[in-house]
Amino acid sequence: MPTRSPVLTLLSLSLLCGCPSDGDPPDDDAADDDTTGDDACQIFPDDNPWNIDISDPVAYPVHANSDAYIASIGPNGTLHADFGTEWQGAPIGIPFHVVEGDTPWVDVAFLYDDQSDEGPYPIPEDPPIEGGPDGQEDRHILGLDLDQCRLYELFWAWPPGEGDNPHEDLWYAGSGAIFDLSSNDLRPDYRTSADAAGLPIYPGLVRYEEAVVDGAIEHALRFTVAQSQRAFIHPATHYASDSTDPDRPPMGLRLRLKADYDIGGFSPEIQVILQALKTYGMFVADNGSDWFISGAPDPSWSDDHLHELWQVPGSAFEAVYTGELIY
Repeated sequence: MPTRSPVLTLLSLSLLCGCPSDGDPPDDDAADDDTTGDDACQIFPDDNPWNIDISDPVAYPVHANSDAYIASIGPNGTLHADFGTEWQGAPIGIPFHVVEGDTPWVDVAFLYDDQSDEGPYPIPEDPPIEGGPDGQEDRHILGLDLDQCRLYELFWAWPPGEGDNPHEDLWYAGSGAIFDLSSNDLRPDYRTSADAAGLPIYPGLVRYEEAVVDGAIEHALRFTVAQSQRAFIHPATHYASDSTDPDRPPMGLRLRLKADYDIGGFSPEIQVILQALKTYGMFVADNGSDWFISGAPDPSWSDDHLHELWQVPGSAFEAVYTGELIY
């Protein structure tokens, strides 16, 4: 399976769950309640870190260690859209599914049991899995329940009897997390999620409906770095490195595209993405390739347009101070 930080096995079994009070599937009557659904379920409150405008340099000043962080990630490296249409028969990016009334709710066994939220989890008969059903990378499954306003996320998920799953009758995953989308509560410090930083994944994805159909992204994005340090900044709650190098970026570090960076020459949807990076920025969420921005796959993406992100250098970013490091 993809490498997960060895610190997972060292954490206390007494850590409390940072999820809703129960993992029960929605009531049968919920689907008939006209107060539920897309309009009623906002992806976290307006004052949640994912939704906060950080473009004001007075309210959100440049981090004192910004230059060192950018130098560590690579000022000459460039942005990369880790999403798009399809590659070698598999969708590019992290897919998600909306929970329907007939979506099965299943129990899941976890490798990192003490780090995971007990289910059940909503998993369709043929769920969209990152990398496709035969994928060998992170194999995320994201379930968005708009009726109950909850988000269910799994890392390294396998159906019964397949792949690395030692169980013939249970789904199996490395870790799993359940988020109440109406709350600003974080997971307990030092607790992971389906992401190394302990963050939710879905809120940080670039989605076609926003970038192209709506023409606006009104939340922060998610990206990866090759080397991080053994520290995190809220809203992250977990680190995934043994390095104590203070110049490496911690999990939860928020970067912002500089206000004077000219985005006028890019295709319209790329301008939308870059404007979101100026307004809301992006969080260090996992270890991976430097400057890789996460998004959801969609056959309607223009991969040629997404490749324009390669023109944006790391030097066009600055780290923003949003809180103290937690070690």
